Amino acid sequence: MKVLILCHSFNSLTQRIFVELKKDHQVSVEFDINEAVTESAVNIYNPQVIIAPFLKRKIPPSIWRNYPTLIIHPGIPGDKGPSSLDWAIMNEEKTWGVTILQANDEYDSDDIWDFETFDLPPNIRKSTLYRKQITEAAIRCLKTTLLGLEKGERPISPEEIKGTYHPPMKQIDRAIDWEQDSTDQIIRKLNASDSRPGVLDTLENISVYLYHGIKEEKLTGKVKEVLGTKDDAICLGTKDGAVWITHLKQKGELTLKLPATDILPISKEVATTFSEIKYKQIGEIGYLYFDFYNGAMSTDQCTRLLREYQNALTHKTKVLVLMGGEDFWSNGIHLHKIENAPSPAEESWENINAMNDLVEAIINTTDRLTISAMRGNAGAGGVFLALATDYILAYQGVVLNPHYKSMGNLFGSEYWTYLLPRRIGKFRAKEITDRKQPMGVSEALHLGLIDQTFSATDEIQDFAFNLSFDETYPKKLQYKQQGLNEDQLKRPLKKYREEELEKMRLNFFGFDPSYHVARYNFTYDVPHSRTPKHLAVHRGLNYEGEF
Repeated sequence: MKVLILCHSFNSLTQRIFVELKKDHQVSVEFDINEAVTESAVNIYNPQVIIAPFLKRKIPPSIWRNYPTLIIHPGIPGDKGPSSLDWAIMNEEKTWGVTILQANDEYDSDDIWDFETFDLPPNIRKSTLYRKQITEAAIRCLKTTLLGLEKGERPISPEEIKGTYHPPMKQIDRAIDWEQDSTDQIIRKLNASDSRPGVLDTLENISVYLYHGIKEEKLTGKVKEVLGTKDDAICLGTKDGAVWITHLKQKGELTLKLPATDILPISKEVATTFSEIKYKQIGEIGYLYFDFYNGAMSTDQCTRLLREYQNALTHKTKVLVLMGGEDFWSNGIHLHKIENAPSPAEESWENINAMNDLVEAIINTTDRLTISAMRGNAGAGGVFLALATDYILAYQGVVLNPHYKSMGNLFGSEYWTYLLPRRIGKFRAKEITDRKQPMGVSEALHLGLIDQTFSATDEIQDFAFNLSFDETYPKKLQYKQQGLNEDQLKRPLKKYREEELEKMRLNFFGFDPSYHVARYNFTYDVPHSRTPKHLAVHRGLNYEGEF
């Protein structure tokens, strides 16, 4: 079928829909910028079906009356309102779901094509729920719905379903009562407000939005007192314990969400149960976890991770598994930190060099085998960080973006000009980096970009265990060492780095401001003025979309 994805941004759900549906359908994307642009896209493409993930405004009647238009609602049948996930988390719902609706006159009261419910995990963040349970259920429901459309089936009228309208959740609903709320209640409010809009509060006489709360297991102190700092997060006392806040955003029209200590410059390092980076060992297998918010890796985080990686190498292991974070593997350099720096160009340079140091250390690890276990999405330098290891495993629902150019024609580094062709060849490497489109794990597996998919964490452990006890382990290690030596003789690693950084220097310090403009637009959520031409394939080759 000819499918048009109509969306406000190309977020994680939209990308997953794109990679899943393009396996069996002809898919194009249009950003819902305004009514005229949307109508133009529909007229040009003439789709058989339009898919609209989580709209912010009603679809014009001129569209839904003439084309089957499917809305993905993040709620159970009958649920209505724009804050569905927020209320589901705040109300501690036990069961939640996704509903596929066909657009009509009444918002969120459209005919139902399909729905799926699931157990709502306790203490889950809204962004995690959106990327995982909601996305997985939405994909299954969409596939069922498209099959129904192809067979000529019709949606079900919602008349017999008792609807519940939830009004938009306001800051008064999210507000923390520090004297009365328990740590668990505070975290629940933060979870319900995760990603957007955050919880508005006042810290050190500054109005800020709070994000990402993590329970502290040891520290206690006065309510709302800053008890300590670690990994750029701050620990605040509660009536029954303490909570870590990893990110803040100052209230105002033009502000950035940043690590907490960038907004509150407090340094009070403490020993604590909280840490972004953790290492554990089971037998002769080491597991290195690095759970960075939204997968962004600042200069300091890269340096700390390199230090912990080097420390992991001092332990006697045969296999070292890089686990990344549960939500994201890695998305490369930290664009928000860079944007906030006194000199974004200089900070970009420092950040990419810190990433390169980390990747280089992994490539040069020849005394054991290494694995990247990608439990979450990865983009740009984060993908190439994974390619530095010997084996790459990816969760079945992961979406990869193995390219840089959509960020203002950024060339990229992290030794990608060595690692990517080594995996998939020069021709395919150029093809996917120029294409600038997301990739699902089935395509990545077919290309040889990854080695295996998994659906449960146990499968990672099984793979590592079997590798460590493989009778050919010594030969694998020898082959790895020989291969790196041969590659170095042909062209030293430092040459790849030098040539990549030469181009990156032009991106950062040259006359073309494209990278700086794209980074600004990304970090400040500047609305798109056009759909990027690599997504709007219906617009044709001569379309001058955003680069």
